[in-house]
Amino acid sequence: MASDGARKQFWKRSNSKVPGSLLKATPKAPSTPVKAKRISTFQEFESNTSDAWDAGEDEDGLLAMAAESLSSDVVMETANRVLRNHSQQQERHKLQEAPGPEQKPKPVAEPPLVPSGDIRLVKSISESHTSCPAESASDTVPLQRSQSLPHSVTVALGGTSDPSALSSSALSEREASRLDKFKQLLAGPHTDLEELRKLSWSGIPKPVRPITWKLLSGYLPANVDRRPATLQRKQKEYFAFIEHYYDSRNDDVHQDTYRQIHIDIPRMSPEALILQPKVTEIFERILFIWAIRHPASGYVQGINDLVTPFFVVFMCEHIEEEDVDAADISRVPAEVLRNVEADTYWCMSKLLDGIQDNYTFAQPGIQMKVKMLEELVSRIDEQVHRHLDQHEVRYLQFAFRWMNNLLMREVPLHCTIRLWDTYQSEPEGFSHFHLYVCAAFLVRWRKEILEEKDFQELLLFLQNLPTAHWGDEDISLLLAEAYRLKFAFADAPNHYKK
Repeated sequence: MASDGARKQFWKRSNSKVPGSLLKATPKAPSTPVKAKRISTFQEFESNTSDAWDAGEDEDGLLAMAAESLSSDVVMETANRVLRNHSQQQERHKLQEAPGPEQKPKPVAEPPLVPSGDIRLVKSISESHTSCPAESASDTVPLQRSQSLPHSVTVALGGTSDPSALSSSALSEREASRLDKFKQLLAGPHTDLEELRKLSWSGIPKPVRPITWKLLSGYLPANVDRRPATLQRKQKEYFAFIEHYYDSRNDDVHQDTYRQIHIDIPRMSPEALILQPKVTEIFERILFIWAIRHPASGYVQGINDLVTPFFVVFMCEHIEEEDVDAADISRVPAEVLRNVEADTYWCMSKLLDGIQDNYTFAQPGIQMKVKMLEELVSRIDEQVHRHLDQHEVRYLQFAFRWMNNLLMREVPLHCTIRLWDTYQSEPEGFSHFHLYVCAAFLVRWRKEILEEKDFQELLLFLQNLPTAHWGDEDISLLLAEAYRLKFAFADAPNHYKK
């Protein structure tokens, strides 16, 4: 582990756009250390803005900020608007909750002050979440929404909203409005992919998710007239690979690859879906063909998990069940399964094209990303970073799987699908933005991490995080925090720049 002095020197001389590089050049640091002052300022900022991002009328405030040129004036104007709306909300709540003649007035907290410091600094999501003790799993309390995150973003994603903030009918209207926006955008003769990415960042409605994923992944062209021919050609090409390569799975040169795939698939989830014979056969073909056609990496454990989200999303078009894992795939027509198989293969291949160094010999991409995560967390939350170091917990021991499986083993499948909506909306979502999501994910458990004082218990907690009851709203909060981390510690997304 590099010393603090060495790390400071590294960040000072590095001009590359890696996590930790700031949005704008900062004044040259004085020769005397100012670390304590920086932490104090950050803590002061946290206390002043602990409830600044509450439910307000500023719809999609975070994305509105992102859609503009990210200058300090625009950011400050947006932040002030959010704070004004928040103050107005508090005033309305005061009037609505005015005590009766026999009731004692309840003290109401004063609205937060506008921070005078650098507003690029962000509040950790972990501070306002409640802990979830493992021993009371049966009585798990829903995770508390962090007040530092914009509620409007989570509502737009179709997550479960606070009943006191938005009625179910209003939520249905919001969802219907978003779906209508997608349909209008997709109905034209030439889909504007930049607009589709901006709209998809906040989540994609289920009815249009299959076509949207195919467009965002680059599998289908933006031109509507070219899509049928493209689908037909790519599906024909995939099954030509099957005919040419699949019989070689039992050859001496390939049998180890096929055997490992055959062993790994039953370990995947959801078991009710994966263990259906037709699904197992489809996954075996997809993974074997990809491995044969990519000899630089071949098949590596972890790649198998990346098939599932595409397969599940594309199957949703053809089944009536709400949950795909409850569906009997044997009832789906053979031609439909062939098309879904080919579409899944090509979209997974597009994803892996951007992160293939994660799976080449020694997996250098993952090694590098874990190191970058360590550096990033040391800047975001030095106390958590120091706590892990003091108890000799190495990032590679828990974060390797986060990078190798893209958090699929850490959160439920429906949360992964929601996460991938945003990843595919980012220019380098799987290879770069995922790093900030991992940082936000780690710091989300700050309170629980700092309470663990034993190496074994700390590592077990990090390898088995209590996310079984997570929903879309939890992922929305995580993504909003990750975006703010990226805005504060690196560059804004390229597709939001004018």
